[in-house]
Amino acid sequence: MATAQPRIPPRGALGRLLLSLAVFSFACEGCKKVTLNIPSKLEADKIVGRVNLKECLRSADLIQSSDPDFRVLDDGSVYTASTVVMSDEKRSFTIWLSDTKTQTQKEIKVLLEHQKKVLRKRDAKEAVLRRSKRRWAPIPCSMQENSLGPFPLFLQQVQSDAAQNYTIFYSISGRGVDQEPLNLFFIEKDTGNLYCTRPVDREEYDIFDLIAYASTADGYSADLPLPLPIRVEDENDNHPIFTEAVYNFEVPESSRVGTTVGVVCATDRDEPDTMHTRLKYSILEQSPRSPGIFAVHPSTGVITITSHYLDRETVEKYSLIMKVQDMDGQFFGLMSTSTCMITVKDSNDNAPTFKQNTYEASVEENAYNVEILRIPVEDKDLINTANWRANFTILKGNENGHFKISTDKETNEGVLYVVKPLNYEESHQVILEIGVNNEAPFTRDVALRMATMNRALVTVHVRDQDEGPECSPAAQYVRIKENSAVGSKVNGYKAYDPETNSGSRLRYKKLHDPKGWITVDEISGSIMTSKILDREAMTPGNDVYNITVLAIDQDGRSCTGTLAVNIEDMNDNPPEILQSYVTVCKPKMKYTDISAVDPDEPIHGAPFYFSLANTSPETNRMWTLTRVNDTAARLSYQKNAEFQEYSVPITVKDREGQSTTKTVRVNLCDCTHPSQCLAARRSAEVILGKWAILAILLGIALLFSVLLTLVCGVVGAKKKKGFPEDLAQQNLIISNTEAPGDDKVCSGNGFMTQTVNSSGQGFCGTMGSGVKNGGQETIEMVKGGHQTLDSCRGTGHHHTLDSCRGGPVEVDNCRYTYSEWHNFTQPRLGEDSIRGHTG
Repeated sequence: MATAQPRIPPRGALGRLLLSLAVFSFACEGCKKVTLNIPSKLEADKIVGRVNLKECLRSADLIQSSDPDFRVLDDGSVYTASTVVMSDEKRSFTIWLSDTKTQTQKEIKVLLEHQKKVLRKRDAKEAVLRRSKRRWAPIPCSMQENSLGPFPLFLQQVQSDAAQNYTIFYSISGRGVDQEPLNLFFIEKDTGNLYCTRPVDREEYDIFDLIAYASTADGYSADLPLPLPIRVEDENDNHPIFTEAVYNFEVPESSRVGTTVGVVCATDRDEPDTMHTRLKYSILEQSPRSPGIFAVHPSTGVITITSHYLDRETVEKYSLIMKVQDMDGQFFGLMSTSTCMITVKDSNDNAPTFKQNTYEASVEENAYNVEILRIPVEDKDLINTANWRANFTILKGNENGHFKISTDKETNEGVLYVVKPLNYEESHQVILEIGVNNEAPFTRDVALRMATMNRALVTVHVRDQDEGPECSPAAQYVRIKENSAVGSKVNGYKAYDPETNSGSRLRYKKLHDPKGWITVDEISGSIMTSKILDREAMTPGNDVYNITVLAIDQDGRSCTGTLAVNIEDMNDNPPEILQSYVTVCKPKMKYTDISAVDPDEPIHGAPFYFSLANTSPETNRMWTLTRVNDTAARLSYQKNAEFQEYSVPITVKDREGQSTTKTVRVNLCDCTHPSQCLAARRSAEVILGKWAILAILLGIALLFSVLLTLVCGVVGAKKKKGFPEDLAQQNLIISNTEAPGDDKVCSGNGFMTQTVNSSGQGFCGTMGSGVKNGGQETIEMVKGGHQTLDSCRGTGHHHTLDSCRGGPVEVDNCRYTYSEWHNFTQPRLGEDSIRGHTG
């Protein structure tokens, strides 16, 4: 099956564009002749066909048509310039190609034909015995979109080779026939002529894939179904459309040439990659019109800056009318427009400037925290932005910190303040140099253009003020020797009147004197001692005695100052030994350290010199002193020293010979730690203070006659040995042996009882073993309650008493000969021990 028309070789994407029902072909001659088949009538701006100009002259830069009814584009597309009506005769014209550089010219002959289709009917005379395999290939076919007809519009004829021998009937199916859009195409059953019934929009349907069938009268398929694609050729019937009706862009005014402002974009529904969708952008109008500052890239739509004159202070906003046109911008292409609004953003390209070069202000002396001047500036940048707000700086003249300057956020003025009082007597005026810049940094161009910031001079006049006396400096110092005689006079506090720079008319008064040592002369301000000054009586660590003085002028105005009296130390205090009583545990401790202090200053103090005072030879033989450091010495005893308490007089002398002597009591004790001896000593002191009370309690408990006897006995004993009155309070134990028994029994009432020869009940304590001394027997009596006595065996050792758990009760030891004890108790108590009862 084949069509009666000549077959057209494929030409690529551009070669497939057939408009206005034109079917074109290329002659083999190339530059010589091209034949285009067209309908009998074509409207203006309709495509006729395409000519491959590159095959003829690739470097052509000038294309002309000999027939004004036709125009030729750069890609070889041939369009009608006006309505063309074809007669039965052929029509031709010439395309001239020129290369102006090489002076080369070529021409292409174009022949236009209008061919009428001749339809033939073939009837098969014989029956079809069997279907033979035949060549049945797709036939390229196209139709122009939006065709004006007349309809039905003939497209092409389909024929089968089997029609030479048989009667063949043709039919078609597919989209546009039995699928939407229905009944767009039909084919004549007998002739195979294919028709279109109405116009087609390519943007809705770009191709129709039909299937053609050939069959005999009895229904036999003469050939296999033939795919028959019908392509809808594009017509430039869609305007390009911008993606936005109004574009809004912003650009800093300091932007350089070539800076991108934004991008505009348009779309076209026509066939891609054709002249119908080759868009070109341009700026139709800019407002304000001059100078021309913006440009747009014709292909990409990128808007850039092309001028250095972008200044927000001149024009803040620009409006561009953008145009886009297809057909690569040729005058017959379709176009549309859009608006582009470009806002120029402010940059700090204008420096603030002072309205004047010099300013003047005045202020009274001694005033502070007051506003004295407002300095306005001008700045063309955008108001209330960092590019507009001013920063003021005092560049010179404020070395003493009397002034400060700040910015009023509302008015952008510099506000000058005095923050530290000025003195008219020191300076009548001050000249300040003020600089100003912006909060935001300047743009690069402005920074290069401005070598220094804008400056102005401010002259501040200081007005004189009648002021009171001035106590300057606030603290003044004098020196007085310690122990100076009462009435000693030295210079005192001196104030002055700043108006006269003199203190002759001032009066002085003492406001505060901590110890009342000083009096102040009202006229001169000098001071005089009213008491003996004692440096050591002041607060420790403070060598200065402060007095507060009030200076008053004739008008009653005053100021207050401090007179710091430095009391010079005299060596009026000898060093003092810190220890009064020390305990040395023999033999564990070989020595004890004695230290001293001196309240005088170090120049009158250490090093100290320690020595034993004028004592007996026995003391000098028993004790020795050696130096430890500047403030301490070491007191050592001889090995043969006995356990007892010694009184050791020690003299200490400072570096200037000031000395003092102190007797130190040294308890040489048989112990392992000094606390043991200290506890025993405290217990003895407490018990000695209770003898009288215990004697009264014991007298109430005993019979009156026994009490009289005991009192008499005690009086008699005191005359001999000072025998204590409280012996009757204890359970008396008589022992004829030197060493009583050591058994200790704790009675049921909580008292510790020691029995000697199975006698002596209710006695809380122990009786030490008798020791012979000079032919006499001695026995140690211990008064106690709730306590135990641990014996230290060994001749010559004392017994120590440790507290019982019932409570800390201290102990007193008294020694008497056994004969005295026996003579005292036997006549009064009989052979048995007397059991004392205490209430």
